Amino acid sequence: MQRLQAAKRDCSLPALLDKLDKYDGLILDDFGYVKKSEAEISLLFELISERYERRSLLITCNQAFKDWDQIFDDNRMAVAAVDRLVHHSTIVEVLGESYRKSYAERRQAHTNNKESS
Repeated sequence: MQRLQAAKRDCSLPALLDKLDKYDGLILDDFGYVKKSEAEISLLFELISERYERRSLLITCNQAFKDWDQIFDDNRMAVAAVDRLVHHSTIVEVLGESYRKSYAERRQAHTNNKESS
């Protein structure tokens, strides 16, 4: 996101998008972790639109598409982004407890067992 913002500021966004287009796939991990600013939304939408139907984009998010209005300030932009993402896509929904949370709990339990021994 920071590289996209810097490229936009430096008027080199088309060059960066062309560079990113050389990769068959891009991964946006923890997409829903932080609410995006209007500037970030605009850049993300441009990236999604640029890759739409031409290159792969893998996104991990802790929120369902119906809740993306909590990530995007602009509901219309969220709907348009989701529309492009779900068209020709494979959606994998992972249900259950967070791996990181369960790992941290196991590690904490192991630490507590060592201290009580």
